[in-house]
Amino acid sequence: MYSLCLQVYVWLFHLTALFHAKARKMVVGQREAFDRLEKLHAAPGEYIWFHAASLGEFEQGRPLIEAIKREHPSQKILVSFYSPSGYEVRQDYQGADMVCYLPFDLRRNVRRFLDLLQPKAVFFIKYEFWPNYLKALHRRRVPVYLISGIFRPTQTFFKPWGGFYRYLLGLFSQFFVQNTESEQLLKKVGLADRVLMTGDTRCDRVLQVAAQKKGIIGMSDFLPEGKPAAPVLVAGSTWPRDEELIIPWFNEHPDVKLILAPHQVNENHLAYIESLLERPFVRYSQLSQSSEHQADCLIIDCYGLLSSLYGYGSMAYVGGGFGVGIHNTLEAAVYQIPVVFGPNYQKFDEAKAMLSQGGAFSIADGEQLASLLNSWLISPEKCRQAGRAAGNYVQQNSGSTERILAALSQKL
Repeated sequence: MYSLCLQVYVWLFHLTALFHAKARKMVVGQREAFDRLEKLHAAPGEYIWFHAASLGEFEQGRPLIEAIKREHPSQKILVSFYSPSGYEVRQDYQGADMVCYLPFDLRRNVRRFLDLLQPKAVFFIKYEFWPNYLKALHRRRVPVYLISGIFRPTQTFFKPWGGFYRYLLGLFSQFFVQNTESEQLLKKVGLADRVLMTGDTRCDRVLQVAAQKKGIIGMSDFLPEGKPAAPVLVAGSTWPRDEELIIPWFNEHPDVKLILAPHQVNENHLAYIESLLERPFVRYSQLSQSSEHQADCLIIDCYGLLSSLYGYGSMAYVGGGFGVGIHNTLEAAVYQIPVVFGPNYQKFDEAKAMLSQGGAFSIADGEQLASLLNSWLISPEKCRQAGRAAGNYVQQNSGSTERILAALSQKL
């Protein structure tokens, strides 16, 4: 039934690709993945395969990829993505020997992909559960690991009718999970011998990014050195509802600068953002010295800069909290600046922990946002204190990569 439904979905997806650019990229990219694998001539057991749904999951797995490469320089690595938002940004990633799209989970695709790659181990990151890939890997006796996994009681795995999904869990060789709740849930379904609580590799990743941070080209034009430093609000991964709250506050505070990196970068969304602004702005792609004395708001109209952009901020707003859930708060917290987000954060342990420790703050409307940000403008020390609490959380929860490596030392 799953394979039949998936086949119908794939047919419809290919039809959509005739009219939709993102879908077309995926279809073409999957076809190219097979072409490149045909030329790879990989020996059995030569490659370790990492799969990430998108860019965020890749960044979560990146510390482990690079740790394996560091300890075993000759080891071959393949990284696959499901989404163009991951592949398009990281297709030239130097830490892997090959980066490609993951072909749809159809049996013929799975058989061809695995016949060509013949991996010796597979790592799925956080939420990846593809039935046909998992079953085929299990039959071929290839160990499959889930890293930075997170589970909740509401998931189908743990419902009375979730037998098929629990079966999929049984196909994994080992789970490296983020928290004790996930560990306990897996133990309750008979996987006690295969689960280890190692924490969230994102803490390791954001610490790496902060340590390696280099200046972003053109930022000295927007924040010129030698001038009195204005408070800078960095708003990352924002959606329209977030922008409807942030921009009116920004319009009323001429002493503040804004760096705004929307989650979706397309012309319609950028034009919408610009329509809300009443103060001078410039897009990053158009940033030049001529705009130095004009722009108070920098709109980021590309991908891949956000994790470094937070380093320019005095305070951060992370979007998504008025939709399906907040985006990565750790990218901002690592720079020891306080983090603000909307009300939908309950699925994110790091957000709840930083809230309790005074490093993060949740707002429900524009009035709450204004009150909070205004309090930091009045008392910069209060802002710095909250930022230190956020940074301390990241430091205290690092080390997941080393714990996973230690557990894998005999298996790889």
